Amino acid sequence: MAQRTLARYLTDAQRESGRESGCDSALESPLIPSDLKFLIEVVSRACKAISIAIGKGALGGEGGVLGEAGSDNVQGEAQKKLDVLSNEILLEANEWGGHLAAMASEEMDLPHLVPNRFPKGEYLLTFDPLDGSSNIDVNVSIGTIFSVLRCPEGADLSSEAAAEQAFLQPGTAQVAAGYAVYGPTTLLVLTFGAGVAVFTLDRELGEFVLTQENVQIPAETKEFAINMSNQRFWEAPVKRYVDEMVAGKTGPLGKDYNMRWVASMVADVHRIMTRGGIFMYPLDEKVRDKGGKLRLMYEANPMALLVEQAGGAATTGRQRILDIAPQHLHQRVPVILGSKSEVERVTGYHQA
Repeated sequence: MAQRTLARYLTDAQRESGRESGCDSALESPLIPSDLKFLIEVVSRACKAISIAIGKGALGGEGGVLGEAGSDNVQGEAQKKLDVLSNEILLEANEWGGHLAAMASEEMDLPHLVPNRFPKGEYLLTFDPLDGSSNIDVNVSIGTIFSVLRCPEGADLSSEAAAEQAFLQPGTAQVAAGYAVYGPTTLLVLTFGAGVAVFTLDRELGEFVLTQENVQIPAETKEFAINMSNQRFWEAPVKRYVDEMVAGKTGPLGKDYNMRWVASMVADVHRIMTRGGIFMYPLDEKVRDKGGKLRLMYEANPMALLVEQAGGAATTGRQRILDIAPQHLHQRVPVILGSKSEVERVTGYHQA
């Protein structure tokens, strides 16, 4: 049987669902309009270009692509050269195709409007161009996270500042989300709100090829991912939950757990998508004044949609992530996601 490339998968899905479903919610409708299909193909090509740049490492261009860029992003974080390059690749790849009205990046203060010389489409694209970039120089898996929204009818796109309002939609409004993992193999994990599919980059073919459909996160787990160095800052519910896991078979949960922490959200979440587990970057005293550590629009929302579509759950500890009404483009939130039973347990501790 011939391999199903991403393009073939999207075309097949478009044909199978190419009729009106009568659903009001974007997440309930499996439709893949042609413009959305082309948009995802362009994003996938950008991910391939980023993968190639990462693969070159110190051999890429004059002085290589590793190391500091000598600049800070809007979050006040030092940028790596590959942060800047990945952001430019995604912007340049997507601005001319006629599928987008605007883009927003974790690396930029304001949205990026499609230049007037190009046609404008009906979608908005948000992305974290290179998640986990602190791991670049030690050759650990990193990734790209992205989310697609419909541009509201009549949205004010007269300026970058005015365009921010168009992006402030809850995660339930996402029409697609995904991430790329740049590791031993390059993977693209994708949802349109009707299940999760995984594609592997065939480097000889130069195409993403479907390698897994209907991904399901195991409901039970024996692994957890959290930054233990922040333990002294945690709230009581998180301390209780982690203490119970660390207690193992002699504790109230009655089983031994292993801790895994890559410090790359894409890598940690992909492990959970593959074999179950729970990922936590909870609210704590260290980040309370910021609202949390991870960005709602660029990280939490797309990952929450993917995890829920794979049978898992995603909350802040106090509410479902996808229900949050964003207040600003770079809003941060606590994130607890993964195997449903574990997420429900620690969320219940917050509500006790």
